[in-house]
Amino acid sequence: MKKNNFILIIPARYNSSRLPGKPLKQIKGKSMIIRTCNQCAKAVDKKKIFVATDDKRIIEEVKNQGFNYYRTSKKCLTGSDRVAEIAKKTKYDHYINIQGDEPIFNPNDIRKLVKEKNKFKKNVLLGYTDITEKKDVFNRSIPKVVVDQNNFLVFASRNANLLKKNENDKRFYRQVLAYCFPRKYIIKFSNVKNKTFFEKKEDIEILRFLELGIKVKMIKMSRKSISVDTLKDLNKVRKLINQA
Repeated sequence: MKKNNFILIIPARYNSSRLPGKPLKQIKGKSMIIRTCNQCAKAVDKKKIFVATDDKRIIEEVKNQGFNYYRTSKKCLTGSDRVAEIAKKTKYDHYINIQGDEPIFNPNDIRKLVKEKNKFKKNVLLGYTDITEKKDVFNRSIPKVVVDQNNFLVFASRNANLLKKNENDKRFYRQVLAYCFPRKYIIKFSNVKNKTFFEKKEDIEILRFLELGIKVKMIKMSRKSISVDTLKDLNKVRKLINQA
């Protein structure tokens, strides 16, 4: 297997239920999707980066900034299903997925994911990091994860009460929306035409892999990432970038 036989895909959906038009929201003169693309381009050759979307407004935006794109179906259930559509049309060994709402994503975490995929060629990879603020533990917009002693995913939930820690372990972790999929597993994921039970219940797509019996290796990443789900998240990112 060639070490560099991969592409990086950034799924972007215009009609977000929590923040409509999210990919094109402006952050200090640049759209969120372009800021995400630029962060990825600090770690990966720009030619390997593709935005996956069904929206012509997003396509025009990325084209105008010199980024590649794939037009995907409007029927995709999740961002990972968009990646799978591309996997079915191409034949790369791995597909790295960075969500389109990560405008300050740490390029070093992408480099780490590219490196780790060569160690764990037969596993799905997912980023995770510590939760440092207590309020975030109970924030339902932040998926929390349970990781075993070998750094494999046990479960993920938006409900902290399902992930109670014992008195000697006060740590909570959150998922970082950076994935790496071997081709055969992302295709297997997409062959399920409806969301699986826990995936639907928790609204966390990584759970579909667990429900299909596919192991997910967790990769520890930095805390420098903010997934923009709401207007509050967007304003937080705007403030950080203005301060920088």
